[in-house]
Amino acid sequence: MNLISPTGVEVDIGDTLKPNEYIGMCRREILDKYLRDRAIEYGAQVVNGLVTAIDVPSDHKVSEDPYTIHYQEFQEGSSAGVAKTMDVDYIVGADGANSRVAKAMDAGLYNFAIAFQERIKISDDKMKFYEEMAEMYVGDDVSPDFYGWVFPKYDHVGVGTGTVVNRPAIKQYQKAIRDRAGDKISGGKIIKVEAHPIPEHYRPRRVQGRMALVGDAAGYVTKCSGEGIYFAAKSGRMAAEEIVKLMKGGSHLPTQAEVEETYLKKYDKLYGPTYAVLDILQKVFYSNNGAREAFVELCNSKYVQQVTFDSYLYKRVQGNNPLDDLKLLGETIGCLIRGYSNAKPDAEFSNPVESQKRL
Repeated sequence: MNLISPTGVEVDIGDTLKPNEYIGMCRREILDKYLRDRAIEYGAQVVNGLVTAIDVPSDHKVSEDPYTIHYQEFQEGSSAGVAKTMDVDYIVGADGANSRVAKAMDAGLYNFAIAFQERIKISDDKMKFYEEMAEMYVGDDVSPDFYGWVFPKYDHVGVGTGTVVNRPAIKQYQKAIRDRAGDKISGGKIIKVEAHPIPEHYRPRRVQGRMALVGDAAGYVTKCSGEGIYFAAKSGRMAAEEIVKLMKGGSHLPTQAEVEETYLKKYDKLYGPTYAVLDILQKVFYSNNGAREAFVELCNSKYVQQVTFDSYLYKRVQGNNPLDDLKLLGETIGCLIRGYSNAKPDAEFSNPVESQKRL
């Protein structure tokens, strides 16, 4: 994996990976179908439809009255679908950043990034470069608070960027990441355009009554990397396991307090420190071009690479060598001094109204 600084300095940051370790690139259209098919195989009843509303009893935190889900079920030959309802005892919202479940349960709002990506089909010769290569570009030209990327997607590449603080300029940043990639993707054909909101922090309330949130709906996306798919799958499994256990074979409906004490408490204990550390790192190193130059220089360190990839692969904050951590502090200060002295100032922008929007 290559990390490229605002001034074009490149660092290969995959040297510490062991032979059996790798950073996998996910194609959601493949993964989602696999998970759906496996759920059906295990006995899940799948409904191909769109949820339009959820009726929540006013006393759902203390009663066992069912929730009513309104949805449009897909029907061959119908563009609108068929209106139907379903009564349920418990709802797990795994429905993404624009979660209808979150709105129905009054989970509260969160700040969000816009991630924009173009799937680009490039020539076979150019694709050879990306067979075992991913690229991350930092600089205020591609994002004022995140990074731009070129990631391999089997027979094509995903080229994209994201931002929280200047969402209206996302297409400007997208053009910049294409320009930075340059000849490596030139002549490619855009085969798909994708844009999604990405939560910036947990929802204020992730469990309400007999409704619980997982994945992006709950706000489980890490800073720095922007990864969410692992935490979506893990939180979904943890919530399901705890809820099933609490139901005691169908004889008991879990209360809000019980789910908070099990699912939420265990999840936060496992991953809370990871979210906190990555939040700090993003604020320190993605905030301006001087810090970005320092970040890229720091990644020359084999210790930094080891800690970074171990933390990413195993989803735990790594680094417990006091001597190396002390040396790293000194290196960080030196890199920041050099980065700030050599970097060009960031471009100024202002969007005081749009920046206040929340999901």
